[in-house]
Amino acid sequence: MKLLRYGEAGSERPGLLDADGTIRDLSGHVADIGGKALDPASLAALAKIDPKSLPAVAGAPRIGACVAGTGKFICIGLNYSDHAAETGATVPSEPIIFMKASSAIVGPDDDVLIPRGSVKTDWEVELGVVIGKTAKYVSEADALDYVAGYCVSHDVSERAFQTERQGQWTKGKSCDTFGPIGPWLVTKDEVKDPQNVKMWLKVNGKTMQDGSTKTMVYGVAHLVSYLSQFMSLHPGDVISTGTPPGVGMGMKPPVYLKAGDVVELGIEGMGTQKQTFKADA
Repeated sequence: MKLLRYGEAGSERPGLLDADGTIRDLSGHVADIGGKALDPASLAALAKIDPKSLPAVAGAPRIGACVAGTGKFICIGLNYSDHAAETGATVPSEPIIFMKASSAIVGPDDDVLIPRGSVKTDWEVELGVVIGKTAKYVSEADALDYVAGYCVSHDVSERAFQTERQGQWTKGKSCDTFGPIGPWLVTKDEVKDPQNVKMWLKVNGKTMQDGSTKTMVYGVAHLVSYLSQFMSLHPGDVISTGTPPGVGMGMKPPVYLKAGDVVELGIEGMGTQKQTFKADA
């Protein structure tokens, strides 16, 4: 299934994308795409519904973030061998973990705000993993049982805030609108191998990232298991699993985003995002 949330920000309704690309309303079955709705039993029940029996949504509504109530937005740094190489970093011996504030989450096509004082706003297409049931001390062999599905995640980053302002990376990752996710939560049954999907990103029509999860250092199952040794993962939590090469900071000379730039990105089978970058007030 391709689950989604549509409507104005703060008033989104749950939906499903049918085989014809029509949005179908799910509000008669679940309150939102989040929490208990992501439980395996709930997803199995939704999968049994004939999409054509659901009300069709007219027009072209705004698409919101694909999951509601995200408590933790966990990111993995330097998790692609070819991305680590372009930044001059060595592949870490364990996953690098940092948090992106959940207040950064927006819809896939919402405008992204370049924060005050920013001079190094950058892009990162990433595979997002959405947790479906509480995971604590889970094994790598069982880890994917706790995954509800996958989504496109744009880990927008301000590199000066991230690396030149002391402390952790969080302040360069958590600015308002720096976490577009969606358009869809693609349930895991539709993703045969999360370690073999193509991903891409363009800035003003020019391809900057053209990679694959094949070069991910620590795969999805490992990450879910690894993170669950340190903290419980709850339904609706999102893991953004790292980016392939082609980010602005890795170019010579570096290239960063400015007001008016348009970024498009997508992952095979998971839809696309398109954002216009604007200066924050």
